Amino acid sequence: MTTMTLETKASVRRLEELVDRLLAALLGGESESPPSLAKTVHEARRLRQSGDLDAALVAVADIDPGQAGDSELRWLYAEWLDIARRRFKDDDALLYSPATGKAAALVPTQGDNATLEVAAVLGMRWPVGKLVSRRSLRGLKPLHKGGASWS
Repeated sequence: MTTMTLETKASVRRLEELVDRLLAALLGGESESPPSLAKTVHEARRLRQSGDLDAALVAVADIDPGQAGDSELRWLYAEWLDIARRRFKDDDALLYSPATGKAAALVPTQGDNATLEVAAVLGMRWPVGKLVSRRSLRGLKPLHKGGASWS
């Protein structure tokens, strides 16, 4: 008699999480540190590939870019930009990037060309849904064009 085992990505991930918790309990139950930038970006990439663009943007928005080096920030920005472009491709979204490690995807509000709504953020304190004046933001670019480098 042959037994076949079905191993899925989800079951492997659950097993890894169980092993991590078991090791933490055996080794003193240290408090969990936040996930690394690389682990979070990989999780966002996995969510993007599965089609959950909103969850991918939320995962990346929680990263603290202040602890990352320049190369990591560029990688993080490129991943965030790719996800944001896919998510807001039909919304005439704009890109605002005031500094390294900081960016926002903004969409025009209905009926008001002067006001923009924050749709996604990276390394900024703006909450999603915040309304901002187009006039106060310098260097706005269309999200679907350019914006691949820090300016």
